[in-house]
Amino acid sequence: MPESTRPSRMGTSQRPAPRLLYVVTEDWYFLSHRLPMARAARAAGFEVHVATNEGKDADNIRREGFIVHPVRFARGRLAPLQAFRSVLALRQVYRTVEPAIVHHVAMQPTVIGILASLGRNSAVVYGITGLGHAFTANSGKTRWLQRAIGLLLWFGLNHRRAVGLVQNPDDRDMLAGVGVTADHIVLIAGSGVDTNRLRLLPEPDGPVTFAFVGRMLDDKGVRPLMAAFRILRGSGVPCAMLLAGTPDPANPTSIAESEVAQWGREPGVTWLGHVADITSVWRRAHVAVLPSRREGLPKSLLEAAACGRPLIATDVPGCREIVIHEQTGLMVAADDPPALAAAMLRLAAAPRERAEFGEAARRLAVGRFSTDIVGTATVALYQRLLSA
Repeated sequence: MPESTRPSRMGTSQRPAPRLLYVVTEDWYFLSHRLPMARAARAAGFEVHVATNEGKDADNIRREGFIVHPVRFARGRLAPLQAFRSVLALRQVYRTVEPAIVHHVAMQPTVIGILASLGRNSAVVYGITGLGHAFTANSGKTRWLQRAIGLLLWFGLNHRRAVGLVQNPDDRDMLAGVGVTADHIVLIAGSGVDTNRLRLLPEPDGPVTFAFVGRMLDDKGVRPLMAAFRILRGSGVPCAMLLAGTPDPANPTSIAESEVAQWGREPGVTWLGHVADITSVWRRAHVAVLPSRREGLPKSLLEAAACGRPLIATDVPGCREIVIHEQTGLMVAADDPPALAAAMLRLAAAPRERAEFGEAARRLAVGRFSTDIVGTATVALYQRLLSA
């Protein structure tokens, strides 16, 4: 019998385990952002499947004991023909797996999943993990796309056994604004951070070092960050900058690798590229900075908080959940390099304030955003849907 259709058992019971299918565009994203939820579901008795673009991390998913189903997703561009093919491929996976619950992760799988789920009776989770470029841009093309997506969300999420899963109140309000009823919206803050593995770290020696962790995207505010850092360096303050992450050519706002490499040659700036062990970044950095235009709930700030680092971020959806102004860090307006430089200067000159903010950030990460808390809440949602 094929692996994807072989029945499994739940504990010592003879009843087959309910099948949970995650739909996510990239295998690496599943490992970085949904692995704690999937492990919690498995521990609760679910058989876990993953439908995704199969890349170099697919075998790591299999080694977790999860079953991978390759589905081609075209990211970063309007490709109606490829989207139609993805819908058909996903419907075939649904027929093969016969999942009790399907959890679509992020906007593109949600849109494709709504279409692929037509006529099916599985319980469905549509995870809105941030609204992406289509909602942060303000061109004529993106405005009509926003309206079309809003209509599709209204149609799909109000289905009897469907819920929209959001990570922050702003995205909850967005779903309500397009007509999704309150009983079809669930808020679980983030994807969880392992606060047992990521521990409170002492500050490093040397000049105050700021670190940005994330994809090299204009929407992440990397260009305003570099402008702010140049202002800071120009004021004569000894400081350094770490950039951890790579461009994402599938994203319309990706920054060219040549431009990021040029930044890495500026005085005080080090471009680390992809970093597998995120703790190595926070051992070297004093402050985490994320001047993004919009987030779901940024994992990079959650990890920095777990390590006891003070935070600087823009006052935008998602960042507001972890950056509590004057408690865990400082908030500034988006796309405002002078304001960002002023916040960086303030923390560069205030070691006691950095320590206080960092300790508060650690407490918040442990008390609200740990993998145990998020995993428990997610499994409770799955079990509620099974009984619906």
